[in-house]
Amino acid sequence: MGLNVTRSVLPSWLARLLCGTAVLCLAGGISLPAYAQTNDALVGTVQTNPNAQLLLESDELVYDINAKTISAVGGVQIDYDGNRLVARQVTYDQNTGRLKAMGKVEIVEKDGNRIYAENLDVTDDFREGFVNALRVESADNTRFAAESAERIGGEITTFNNGIYTACEPCRTKPDKAPLWQVRAQKIIWNGKKKTIRFERGRFEMFGMPLAFLPAFEIADPTVKRKSGFLIPSYKHETNLGSGVSVPYFWALAPNYDLTLTGTYYSKQGFLGEAEWRHRLNNGEYSIKVAGISQRDPEAFKYNDYRDNLDDFNVDRDNHGRGMIATKGALRINPRWTVGWNVMAQSDKAFAYRYGIDQYDNYDITNEVYLTGINDRNFFDLRFYNFLVQESIGNDNSSAQETKQPWVMPSLDYAFTPTQSVAGGELNFDVNLQALHRDRQSGTGFSDLTREGYISGIKGNDGRLTAEAEWKRTFIAPNGLVITPLLALRGDGMYVDSDTAGIVRSEAFRGMATAGLEARWPILFSTTSSTHVLEPTAQLFVRNNEPYAGEMPNEDAQSFVFDASSLFERDKFSGYDRVEGGTRVNLGVRYSGTFSNGLSLNGIAGQSFHIAGKNSFNTNDFVNVGAESGLEDDRSDYVAMIGANYGRFNVTTGGRFDKDTFEVRRAEVASTADGKYGSAFVKYAFIDKQETYGFPTDRHEVTVGGSAKLTPNWRVLGSGTYDLVSETLVKRTAALAYDDECFTYSMYYQQEQPVTVNGAEGDKTTKFGFNISFRTLWGVGEPVDIGGI
Repeated sequence: MGLNVTRSVLPSWLARLLCGTAVLCLAGGISLPAYAQTNDALVGTVQTNPNAQLLLESDELVYDINAKTISAVGGVQIDYDGNRLVARQVTYDQNTGRLKAMGKVEIVEKDGNRIYAENLDVTDDFREGFVNALRVESADNTRFAAESAERIGGEITTFNNGIYTACEPCRTKPDKAPLWQVRAQKIIWNGKKKTIRFERGRFEMFGMPLAFLPAFEIADPTVKRKSGFLIPSYKHETNLGSGVSVPYFWALAPNYDLTLTGTYYSKQGFLGEAEWRHRLNNGEYSIKVAGISQRDPEAFKYNDYRDNLDDFNVDRDNHGRGMIATKGALRINPRWTVGWNVMAQSDKAFAYRYGIDQYDNYDITNEVYLTGINDRNFFDLRFYNFLVQESIGNDNSSAQETKQPWVMPSLDYAFTPTQSVAGGELNFDVNLQALHRDRQSGTGFSDLTREGYISGIKGNDGRLTAEAEWKRTFIAPNGLVITPLLALRGDGMYVDSDTAGIVRSEAFRGMATAGLEARWPILFSTTSSTHVLEPTAQLFVRNNEPYAGEMPNEDAQSFVFDASSLFERDKFSGYDRVEGGTRVNLGVRYSGTFSNGLSLNGIAGQSFHIAGKNSFNTNDFVNVGAESGLEDDRSDYVAMIGANYGRFNVTTGGRFDKDTFEVRRAEVASTADGKYGSAFVKYAFIDKQETYGFPTDRHEVTVGGSAKLTPNWRVLGSGTYDLVSETLVKRTAALAYDDECFTYSMYYQQEQPVTVNGAEGDKTTKFGFNISFRTLWGVGEPVDIGGI
């Protein structure tokens, strides 16, 4: 017999049986995170449609008027809004208000959870009940079984002689014990406190007991934030010794919490950390503090001639060290956001030396910003301060931090009108920059500076830039794509400095550009491949760059000429320099696809300065154009090509001498993934650049990957080798095991830094391990071998 009815027709208990099934309620605390406690009665929080139809199929539907019972008997199947219950018989007793399902009860919840039982007997409000031979398989592959389970008071559920695991059963031998499981005489789920307590239990691996657990408690998986200890971690570092970190998470409220972490280092003592996080309706922020009274500051001394300088190494005399940092972002309204990320510490290198999470980079940027986005408008205002986590005293001439500028402020504004202008697109850009530096940068001998030039002047300087650009695209009948371009730019600049070489204290710079780009995409097609060849030519006519080399250059120092910048109108990386004179860029783009899955793409070309003053052959305070490949009227050749085939990809590119075709710069990067493992390789070559303090070539290659020994065991490793100094600057080796419920790894890592002059820095060695039982607990941190 089959019935297709709505909840208003069928007795309410039968509809509620699927909407808030008693067995789901009993098992929900351990395996089914879709349920929560409300008004002391567990109800389904899975979103169901109250108007959904309920389908009942059974051999008989029996209504006993005298006994006041309603029963669905024989092959019962109830479907309601994606949930399904199967049993031999389902009965509701109106006298006692109890629901009973009997005979191989199976419930499949629409999120994928499966619950099996022999019999269940619960009250119709689901506050109390009993179930026999319970087994649960959740959608996230956690499993639970018990001889029986009892629910009392709508709050406490007790599982008798229970087993809990997150491991899948063996497919060929289902009765074989899983890799790990927890057996307990009683497992008590507290629906109000959201905890699961195991009493008189034992932890087993491969069916063998490893540890007796008189009693322990874990958080209910339905709880995403609960106070308690988090996974400890272990690490070893040469100057710190071996360290064990134990974090405690304190969930003070749904929207704010505190994490306290204690770390004991065998060489330096106890390090304390605290992080406060607060989520608001319009954003979030955090505050982090850390401190230590270090036991052995002498461990941080340099091993070279700099030890003789009393003010060179601030670490050696520091016992009490600490830091405070805060970051956050708040939405003022849907368009505007204000944010910050600021750190202050007792000395320059504390957070770096002790690996304070999020603040352990060698270079740290303090910033406060305001951004706004509306339609085609963009506004970004930022204040910067740059920190260098070095071990050099403030008074030493080589100290870098006092040479880093305060940017007060940097502003970017971009606007593109929605309406076309003369059939083309018009763009406006504004940039404002103001800087202050206490000391001139670039005169020291430490490995953070590039000798031979000045990277920044002492004093104050600033610039205001405004630019308008118009361009329009035309397509000729033969497929030729022509794009004319017009641009006007003005810069107001000022300098307040006594640095030698400064020619002007203020200046106005005007630039006008007329450009034309022509592209002719040519399609070649065969039965097994498609190719697009796109010859491209650009012409930019403009006046010479005014005051080139006479004003500071702060934001256009990181210039690299390669295939990615070949067709840029202005190849400088910032606003302080602007490309002048007339230039032609010639090249070709290519892309191809093949029926076997292979795809190729590439760019190759050359740039020609044909009139006016070549901006890249004009010295400025950082010699930004020197040895760039653009300093002559005919540039070096640049090219790149990439290939993808399934899980294999490779990208290579370089710059080649215009006369000898000798390699000046080259990069190769490749990754491959396969059935038996993965691999990656990175290679970089940069020709010597004596102008920038690099008297020798730079060669570096990194190789790494993992190989499967068995379906679960892997070996991992990587190494970075400096070909010039013949030094293995970084090596990592690891052994790891992974399956659906257990992870184990142990690793060894050593770093040997090399300076630009080829000298070796301090060697550091780390080793550690990671053990994790999914959903239960874990310790350590996973290995990282790098990659692309």
